[in-house]
Amino acid sequence: MDQQQLVRKVIEVLEGRRLTYMLVGSLASGVYGEPRLTLDIDVVVALPATEVHSLCAEFPAPDFYVSEAAAQQAVSQGGQFNIIHPASGNKIDLMLARQDAWGQSQLARRRRQQIFPDLAGFVASPEDVIIGKMWYYHEGGSEKHLRDMAAMLRVADLAIDRAYIEHWSRELGLTDVWQALLVRLDGPG
Repeated sequence: MDQQQLVRKVIEVLEGRRLTYMLVGSLASGVYGEPRLTLDIDVVVALPATEVHSLCAEFPAPDFYVSEAAAQQAVSQGGQFNIIHPASGNKIDLMLARQDAWGQSQLARRRRQQIFPDLAGFVASPEDVIIGKMWYYHEGGSEKHLRDMAAMLRVADLAIDRAYIEHWSRELGLTDVWQALLVRLDGPG
């Protein structure tokens, strides 16, 4: 099962179960900017504890590996759990929706977008994808996050609400990353 097939599967399951979700991370930044290869599929989901068992059952062994205990722990403590397709090594990171103000704003602003030419699904807004990548850059410093954000900000027909990003960068302590990104945009491509 390649990544596109896995994305289709997870969207089909989440929508079939009527769960609130959105793609984030590199797959989402590729929807708005420049697509690139990524090692995993990042999905934010609002997952009630009552849905954990039935969601995990949608990804049965031996085709998939998912730990129901890890999923329950993620729901009770906040965090994430994985669904792995062992034959291909492809992986979905299911991150529980944040319960803070930014987390609620992200879900409220998600958009239905074409992910592939023949597949639509919910994707975080471009601003929230950038903020998420700012967070990951702040945590790990990977240059790929700066490249992804800069590519999104350079797309001419993509309207980005920079005031929204500036607001949340202050609230989340990411102003230094936002300033580094703006400097990068002013420099050579």
